[in-house]
Amino acid sequence: MKIKLAFLLTCIILADVGHALCQETEITTFILLRHAEKVDNSGDPDLSIKGYERAERLASMLSKTEIAAIYSTNLTRTKETVRTVAENSDMDIQTYGVQTPVETVSEWIDKHRGEIVVVSGHSNTTPAFANALIGREHFSGSFDDSDYGNLLIITLSETGDSKLLHLRY
Repeated sequence: MKIKLAFLLTCIILADVGHALCQETEITTFILLRHAEKVDNSGDPDLSIKGYERAERLASMLSKTEIAAIYSTNLTRTKETVRTVAENSDMDIQTYGVQTPVETVSEWIDKHRGEIVVVSGHSNTTPAFANALIGREHFSGSFDDSDYGNLLIITLSETGDSKLLHLRY
């Protein structure tokens, strides 16, 4: 009896997954992160040794990912965090401004529908861009300034559904 029930549940789950796959739903994925550790608190500091190690871990994590675009603010620490990812993907890092998250996110979604996009930002901007992508306020403020390990994976479907996976790297 238990085997029949397990088999039936497996068939139902497989049918549901198969149905979702047949719908050919286009998923757009954004990978948002705060820059890695900086060498000091000057105006435009480079990454520290620990920061470069974190950036290499990020590049290793994303090495098998088919990335369509990489965005960074125009500061050394954000660009250096994703530089190896860009080199591995043979693409340029595009800069973006942080003043208008909702408008910027709307442009990204239109431009990169069905693709994977990496965005390197700051402790005070990454949560705002994540909120704009998911269409609601999930993050109420900035990440802690001493915390460099947040990695947000946000998926958007054609139907407007969004999912957020908050990881550490």
